[in-house]
Order: sequence, then C-alpha cells, then structure tokens
Amino acid sequence: MPAPAVSHLICTTALVMLIFTMPFFYSMIVNNIQADMVRRELKEIADYVSNTLANLYFLVNSTDRRVVSMEKELLFLPAMVENSIFLLKIDGTGGDASRILTYLKGRSFVSAEAWLSPGLKVGAENTVESGSGTVVVGCSRDATGIYVSIKYG
Repeated sequence: MPAPAVSHLICTTALVMLIFTMPFFYSMIVNNIQADMVRRELKEIADYVSNTLANLYFLVNSTDRRVVSMEKELLFLPAMVENSIFLLKIDGTGGDASRILTYLKGRSFVSAEAWLSPGLKVGAENTVESGSGTVVVGCSRDATGIYVSIKYG
C-alpha cells in the first residue's frame, strides 16, 4: 500500500472512532454539570431553611418565658428542583440536630447540606417532601431543651 493510502486509512479510522466516542464523553460532562447545578439549588434551599431556623432559635432563646414555641412558613421554597421532588430533613445523631439535608427523591446522591447552630435537638417532625403542601419550620423551648422541627402547615 502506498503511504498516502495508509495515511488516509488511519485518519478515517481515527475520525470514525472520534465520532462514536465523543457523544458518550459529552453526555458524561453534561450530566456532571446538571448534577452540580442541582446541588447548588439544593444548597440554597438548605441555607434558607437553616437561616430561618437560626433566626427562630435566637428569637426563642431571647425570651424570659420557660416554654416558648415559634413557627415560620417557608414562603420562598420551590415545589420542584429540575422537575424533581426533593426532600428536606433535619439530620442529627442521638437526638441532637446538626444539619439540614436536602436531596432529590430517587437520587439521594444529589444532595446538599447546611449546618445548624449547636445545642439544638430534633423535634418530633423532621422530614418533608416538596410539593406536598406548605412547609413550616418551628423552634420550641421547654425544660428539656430547644427543639427544631419541619412539617407541613
């Protein structure tokens, strides 16, 4: 075979392989970018809930009464993220609340978290699903501690 024919054969084979492999790698990159964008949206939601609970904590902790309970409706909470339902959960160990966890339903590997003030305890209701109703966060204080909860309003 003459040199130009071998050269054309090598280039044609390389071009055909490139045409078949590029969409695979492109779809991997697109999926990674979409997952990153969803994580950023979930992080904003977790920060919003954590900030609201921190504000309620400071209000509850600043009163002189022994038993106090406050609730706040989350008005700016979206119903869906990227056409998927997400879950909000107050997470912790041993009854102590440590963070707000948000993740997509069915794809728990796409998640984000925001930390809570130390010393809080998990209330009776600690998980909600978006799009199922109005979400209300609450903070209450009694003789045993300060409890945070998240529920439907």
